[in-house]
Amino acid sequence: MSLVIDRLSLRGEGVTSDGLTVALALPGELVEGDAAEGRIARPRILTPVADRVRPPCPHFANCGGCALQHASDDFVAAWKTGVVETALAGQGLAAPLDPIHTSPPASRRRAVLAGRRTKKGVLVGFHGRASDQIVAIPDCRLLHPDLMAALPGCEALVALGASRSGEVTLTLTRSEDGVDLAVTGVKPAAAAGLAALAERHDLARLTWNGEVIATRRPPRQRMGRAHVVPPPGAFLQATEDGQAALTQAVRAALAGAQRVADLFAGCGTFALPLAEAAEVHAVEGDAAMLAALDRGWREAPGLKRVTHEARDLFRRPLRPDELARFDGAVIDPPRAGAEAQVDQIAASGLARLAYVSCNPVTFARDARRLDSEGFRLGGVQVVDQFRWSSHVELVATFTRGHIASQRGFPIRVEQ
Repeated sequence: MSLVIDRLSLRGEGVTSDGLTVALALPGELVEGDAAEGRIARPRILTPVADRVRPPCPHFANCGGCALQHASDDFVAAWKTGVVETALAGQGLAAPLDPIHTSPPASRRRAVLAGRRTKKGVLVGFHGRASDQIVAIPDCRLLHPDLMAALPGCEALVALGASRSGEVTLTLTRSEDGVDLAVTGVKPAAAAGLAALAERHDLARLTWNGEVIATRRPPRQRMGRAHVVPPPGAFLQATEDGQAALTQAVRAALAGAQRVADLFAGCGTFALPLAEAAEVHAVEGDAAMLAALDRGWREAPGLKRVTHEARDLFRRPLRPDELARFDGAVIDPPRAGAEAQVDQIAASGLARLAYVSCNPVTFARDARRLDSEGFRLGGVQVVDQFRWSSHVELVATFTRGHIASQRGFPIRVEQ
């Protein structure tokens, strides 16, 4: 059958007007192919559009690590911006969007790879597109060169620890001190042999099924003036470039605030840079990440006071009376958003909020709740640090004045 692509799905795949999904197709293209279960996995592009480009990576046809290398950078930037605009419009909202910030190629500092022993040896790479098969990536254009240099070490560890039929998960993180590698799904192995492999492949830290085997150098991450050593496998922004763009937008949203709450604070991505100008209270459910944040703050020069609290913000969000201590907040929830915490923010007297999101749909839902209680949605900075993927990140600024004062809460709003 011949079909015209109407739009892209949120996963970056082509969609026809009747809802058929077409892999690797762009809006306006005429395609044909065999459909199965509502999807054409390998279409033939009969009439390509001008925005179709030659993928820069030789693995793109089979690898699932990237979704949009066949589209021009300008197209991807416009599409990701449009995803945010469409999500907001679905909630009856609109906002000025700053030009998108896109991280460069070969800048991903964190990746989760799969490994498996095969009859021919060892295979390490990303899963294939819509497949559980592993695709080797010796010429990957996405990962930072330091991560690429660690692939032989990953293969050696898979050869040592993988079962005949099991799959190994390898979380690689580039740090200022070398690659931090956490391996799970492996068999028990002698610590001496693992430590020797870490030495041979110059790993900063090696973690095996949750146990730290070797720390040759503490794998530090810079967060403002501070250096933090995250727990093995801890959440970290995907690129240093993307982290810098998000941090700059958060700082701008909270400029002038003296007391800030950082909700879903992680290891201090925003708390520690904000502490250069404000006192910060960091709230996070993972105690190990908070301990890393606290250590980084104590060892950094010239920062204002940072307190912290281990707390599940989904089950026990900060209440309005607790939020009354602050004149600004930043919230960086997971993809599900933060309905419970946003409800408490909406009912509080908080006057300024920086909302960091990796899901425009749940962000727009939460933005509508804030709007209903008098928050004004200001500028939105879209950040594409997951280059060539369908992921979209953003920082939005919310401010509120007279609604908060009518509720009798103390507020501090810049005019």
